[in-house]
Amino acid sequence: MDILKIKRVRPIAIAIGGIFSLCLILLVRQSFRRQSQSPTFDPNRHPPLVMTGGDPYIRALMRTISASEASDRQPYSVIYGGSYAPNLDRHPERCIRITSGPNLNNCSTAAGRYQMINTTWATMAKKYHPRPDCMFFVFQCAYSFEPEYQDAVVHAWLSDEQFWRVNISQLLKGGDLDQVRRRLSSTWTSLGYGIETNSITPKLTGIYKQLLQEELDYDLND
Repeated sequence: MDILKIKRVRPIAIAIGGIFSLCLILLVRQSFRRQSQSPTFDPNRHPPLVMTGGDPYIRALMRTISASEASDRQPYSVIYGGSYAPNLDRHPERCIRITSGPNLNNCSTAAGRYQMINTTWATMAKKYHPRPDCMFFVFQCAYSFEPEYQDAVVHAWLSDEQFWRVNISQLLKGGDLDQVRRRLSSTWTSLGYGIETNSITPKLTGIYKQLLQEELDYDLND
């Protein structure tokens, strides 16, 4: 090839190479953006509920709460800080020092799939636990913290229109997840709109939609 042809070909090759590089950069950025916004999560760390039955919209919400509060392979027994309860006969009631955030150096007794502190569990279990172990004509009751009862108590609690002063299920059926998250954020701060968030918080809308579809599919297949 003569020198003139080489001079003509070289700018074209450089231009094509530049366009290819630009396209590659854009594809990588788009892929990264999709990954960072994806609601996909490890199903082993966010398993289905143990309980059966119930409202699929409430069930999807429960799993969404769990996704942000107890992202763990053993969500029902995990204790704040990452250790595990040796048994679930009752709430662990272990107060673990908080090492970061607005409650630094306080301690938390949060435990289980919904990271309920011991006082909240005691109050809600008294109202909603389906099988309390009571003695002396209900003057003294124990409340099992086994997975099925964690689910049962939280499902009944979220379904209690009088407690929340809204019908959470109806809001969810109407697609108003944001209002529900706002209403619950003082209880579960990682839902957003509260004092603490985490890396899962921005993905919760997508996670909820994915889980709702799963729960609706479960109902169709039953």
